[in-house]
Amino acid sequence: MRRTHRNARLLEILVVEDNAADIRFLSEIFKEGRLANRVTALRDGESALRYLRGEGEFAGAVKPDLVLLDLNMPGTDGRRVLQEIRRDPLLTGLPVVILTTSSAMEDVSLTYDLTANSYMVKPVDLGQLIRVALCLDNVAFGIVAAPAPKRRGGGKGRSGW
Repeated sequence: MRRTHRNARLLEILVVEDNAADIRFLSEIFKEGRLANRVTALRDGESALRYLRGEGEFAGAVKPDLVLLDLNMPGTDGRRVLQEIRRDPLLTGLPVVILTTSSAMEDVSLTYDLTANSYMVKPVDLGQLIRVALCLDNVAFGIVAAPAPKRRGGGKGRSGW
């Protein structure tokens, strides 16, 4: 049984991935991780953007601390989702890790141009997949351990970002 400090809060992770098997795998990785966390999984870019903006059925949704984003999804793909996140002043600072099967240099370059925090290619080999999982756990640990940013403008605006 994993124990957490009584004042600790959950790390909120949003997984945007259209492959159900990958969603299950990522959920298991974080379930077994070092940090208390809650994984929310959405299977398309449109839902992800509505979730992040708290629109429609996602009104009042908890804002994530980390987004794991697949690039190749039907409809609004991950490139467009990342672009929209970085354009929105209330979301622009949100850490986004690209986790995709694409190793195409144009995808890597584009997502870093759009200021993705990291780019990871999903490996086919189980051993490599476990190593990627350990990296993701370390990314999540770094987000929790990072100091809170200083507030500007007298604290006005939406809290938590």
